[in-house]
Order: sequence, then C-alpha cells, then structure tokens
Amino acid sequence: MPMYPEIMCVPMREELTRLGIQELHTAEEVDKAVHAPGTTMVVVNSICGCAAGRMRPAVRLAMQNSVRPDHAYSVFAGQETEATERARSYFTGYPPSSPSIAILRDGQLVYMLPRRDIESREAPAIAADLKAAFDRLCDKKAAVQS
Repeated sequence: MPMYPEIMCVPMREELTRLGIQELHTAEEVDKAVHAPGTTMVVVNSICGCAAGRMRPAVRLAMQNSVRPDHAYSVFAGQETEATERARSYFTGYPPSSPSIAILRDGQLVYMLPRRDIESREAPAIAADLKAAFDRLCDKKAAVQS
C-alpha cells in the first residue's frame, strides 16, 4: 500500500521521467533493469525535501553531461515498496536511504550516493559528483582503455 496519495507524487515522478529516466514498479522490472549490459543508474526517488531541492535538480544537471549511463531508472520509496526493496538489495554495503543514487555495471554496484551525501549539499555539488562518476564509469572510451 503506497504511503502517499499518488496525486502528490506525480510531479515528483515527472521530474525524472521527463529526463528519460524510466520508472520501475515491480521487483521483476528491477531485476531485469539491473542486469542489463552496460551501466545502469538507479535513482531512489522520495517525497522528502532533500529529494525535491537537492537530488532531483542534481540528477537533472548531471543528465546534461555528454557521458551518461547506458540505462537510467527510478524507484519511488514509499510508493512501490517491492521495487524499492529489490533495488536496495543490489546496493551492497549501504543501508537503505531515500533519496539515493546508484550506478551499477553489469549488475554490480560501482558507485553509490546515499542520502547522507545528498541532504547536506547543494544540487550543483551533487551534480558535479554524478558527472564525475559518469565520466569515470560510463565513458565507453575510458572503459575500453582500462
């Protein structure tokens, strides 16, 4: 059962889907998405203020980078509980947090930005970290050379 009325979440969902980030609603969708070849970003969206004022604006800025993950998905904490729990099961070594952003390569976690690294910082600083992670982890030329 969702924690919030869906009508409240629609604008928060659309902030990410307008960027081409696909929502995942079930555990099966998460499993399929996470195991896609290449790099996959999973955003744990949230209704909280730090998601609205920091995380979603940072993702918007980072997605303007020339290098981006091959795939980009989101789950909504408090709404699609099963999908969120399954996504978090791939974030090994990190306690559940919302919002958060993970990058996986071929199903393995390679980068994590938990809530503690989001809530106390401004969107441009968070975006800079994400862009650096994209450049380091998602650049096809860099991956071939290493």
